[in-house]
Amino acid sequence: MKCYPQVYVMNSFEAAKTYCKAFGAEITVEIKNSSETAYEHCVLSVNGEGILALAEAKKPYDVGYIQNMRLETMTFNAFELGTVDAVKNAFDILSNGGVIIEEIHEYPWSSCGATVIDKYGVCWWISI
Repeated sequence: MKCYPQVYVMNSFEAAKTYCKAFGAEITVEIKNSSETAYEHCVLSVNGEGILALAEAKKPYDVGYIQNMRLETMTFNAFELGTVDAVKNAFDILSNGGVIIEEIHEYPWSSCGATVIDKYGVCWWISI
């Protein structure tokens, strides 16, 4: 069995590029809508393994509200990034236009991690 999350975001093309840059991923499946303006389904992979699927949100939502309320109804854990530099890179990319919930710091279970709600309203915990 394989299991990885799927997020529904506004600006799915931009989000896919952002997540590829943050995690060193590549787009391995892309199915666009009939007008080719958004993803109906997109899979991002690292080393050939799917890590995240995404699609355009069916209804608009208020990212500002999510960020202002610091809603963490679901957090995606991106861990074992390997190096402090990889965590810092993901943190810098995901926090750009987003909201920092926890700055990069040491946890009892990880020497380097942080929590961010990105500009698409998706909450990430990133860790070494």
